[in-house]
Amino acid sequence: MIKVGEHITIDFLGVKKDYSPEFYEKVIYKIAKAAKVEILNVASHKFQPQGFTLVALLSESHFSFHTFPERGVISFDFFTCGKVNPKVALKILRNEIDHKRVVTNAFDRSSIGLYDDIYSTPGQKKFYVVKDVLEKFTSKVGQFVEVMDIEEFGHALFIDHEIQVAEKDEKIYSSNFFKSSYDLSKKNNNVAIIGGGDGGVARACLENNSNYIDWFELDPEIVDACYRHLPKVCSKVKKEQQNKNFLGRCF
Repeated sequence: MIKVGEHITIDFLGVKKDYSPEFYEKVIYKIAKAAKVEILNVASHKFQPQGFTLVALLSESHFSFHTFPERGVISFDFFTCGKVNPKVALKILRNEIDHKRVVTNAFDRSSIGLYDDIYSTPGQKKFYVVKDVLEKFTSKVGQFVEVMDIEEFGHALFIDHEIQVAEKDEKIYSSNFFKSSYDLSKKNNNVAIIGGGDGGVARACLENNSNYIDWFELDPEIVDACYRHLPKVCSKVKKEQQNKNFLGRCF
């Protein structure tokens, strides 16, 4: 992980007082002293009929205020690569600003990213912690393909923002696919797979001594991406001669 700093945003809600520009110009020096950062320059603007913006340029990055008196909101953000956590600003501002509620968000500025799970709801957000993006492209078939290294599951394939398969738990997924079909037709050792571009189901068939596999996959670029980035899932499939691939529109 490459970390470059820490960032905090603080939104004060239910603010009834419209603080003067001088108020903000003084409070930034209190914050700078507590956070042990150096203010290089300050720019500000008073809007008419209301509202104020101030940005302080720091040796360690910046902080800023944006006020919305008509909404009763004062927004503050602080990004620093310094040694002191920017959360020190919260205690100072709580004491200085009369408010009903405060909303704080803090996050690292680093090479680690958060990727939205498409099955999140407005009331419950879920994310994948992304260590690296290995490949990203739109295939000729029109699918948006991403292969990422995610914290919990290792290398993972996403198609159109939905996770399809990941190295860590793929065998559970693929073996269940194979077993459910095999239980219905134990005497037939020849297999047809529709889709399954990651190769996991084909590998599960080979591991269970399937005689011959016809593998029909719409998007050959998915297969190639998985060969490049998910070798634990599909490398065995590429080497086996009893697996025959039919790529493109199969029906």
